[in-house]
Amino acid sequence: MAHSDKDSQEKQACEEGPGICAMMLTIFSLFLIVISLPLSLFCVVKVVQEYERAVIFRLGHLLTGGARGPGVFFVIPCVDVYEKVDMRSQTYEIPPQEILTKDSVTVFVNAIMYYKVANAIHAVANVDDYSGSARLLAATTLRNVLGTLTLGDILCQRESIAKEMKETLDEGTEPWGVMVERVEVKDVRVPEQLQRAMAAEAEAARNARAKVIAAEGEHKASRSLRLAAEVITDSPAALQLRYLQTLNGISAENNSTIIFPVPIDIMSSFMQSSSNNQQQQQFHQQQQFQQFQQMSQGFSQPSFQQHAPSFSQTQESQTNVDKSDEPASRPDECSLQHLMGKERQAL
Repeated sequence: MAHSDKDSQEKQACEEGPGICAMMLTIFSLFLIVISLPLSLFCVVKVVQEYERAVIFRLGHLLTGGARGPGVFFVIPCVDVYEKVDMRSQTYEIPPQEILTKDSVTVFVNAIMYYKVANAIHAVANVDDYSGSARLLAATTLRNVLGTLTLGDILCQRESIAKEMKETLDEGTEPWGVMVERVEVKDVRVPEQLQRAMAAEAEAARNARAKVIAAEGEHKASRSLRLAAEVITDSPAALQLRYLQTLNGISAENNSTIIFPVPIDIMSSFMQSSSNNQQQQQFHQQQQFQQFQQMSQGFSQPSFQQHAPSFSQTQESQTNVDKSDEPASRPDECSLQHLMGKERQAL
């Protein structure tokens, strides 16, 4: 529909055509060119490069036939006005835009846009400055597209962002005769505090994954060890082969190291015999202690009854306490020591 409207407008412009005054001015200009030959050729003949196109206006009207070039074309002085348009691809670096993302994070994003003129007539007739207009539209589109995404989407989905921006810019710049070839997000800058927080989060996630992987490895290793133990119990010779394999590995690395493998069964028998001997010794010691307590209790009661009067006499005469007690207590102490020695010899 848009192309049909434009074609109809061009046809109407051609059908209206120049008026009588325009015809007269054109004829007069041609007459002056013929008179001033060959000097007039410097003003009539024009050349455009391979990458350029010339859009000619005659008395304010766009000439039919489209843009001229590349090569040589002719203009009529005082009647024709032409404008050159560069058809090469141009690069525009969008300055860093401060954008508030969907998750309320402020980031600075800049991008690069590659564009060129696809239709020289539209670039001249439909917009004042096609290059400046396309650049401003690119900056606005960048802010609008990234404002609807989160920070994670901006960092991970750059290709989809570039594709969406290109489609939006194509729709806006098509009436201007500009074609956007490519859009790329160049850099995304986040605040330093947010960078540290993201780094800590990533480190914690890596540590968690490492722990999970280590736990899975230990689980698998325990299963393998259990199966190996079952195999060794079924065939005791496998343990000896394992000893030899270990010795072979150690001898390859450390030649000065000598290892004598000792079977675990022998060590366990020695440990059991030593533990039994310790238990028997403890049992005999307990029995001896109980017998000694019984004998000491039997001898202490009569000795206490015999010497009770002596203790009462010491209370009556305080001056002779030491002299009366020492001879009475020494025989008892000797008798007790003598009996305890006999009991030990008997045991």
